Amino acid sequence: MVAPITHSPPVRPEEAIEIPQRVKRHLGLDAERSWIMTTELNRFIWPGPDIRMIDGRTPLYGALPAVLFDQIKARILERAQSNRVGVVKRTD
Repeated sequence: MVAPITHSPPVRPEEAIEIPQRVKRHLGLDAERSWIMTTELNRFIWPGPDIRMIDGRTPLYGALPAVLFDQIKARILERAQSNRVGVVKRTD
């Protein structure tokens, strides 16, 4: 399962966590603002249909800083405890 990333600002700020620009640069992502959604998880067999290869060799951009990862994880778990996280099955 993965939490989706989007360029679309969340309707409600508590539904997503913005990825800091320094983290985006570290991961090699574009400079547009992006958010990690905490209201849904995408479920698929790895690698999934939305996974993009980097330089044709790996789909791994790198690791999130532990503080950001822990913040995302806590928000998802908090929402999951009250059944406010959707799981979307992704297919090819």
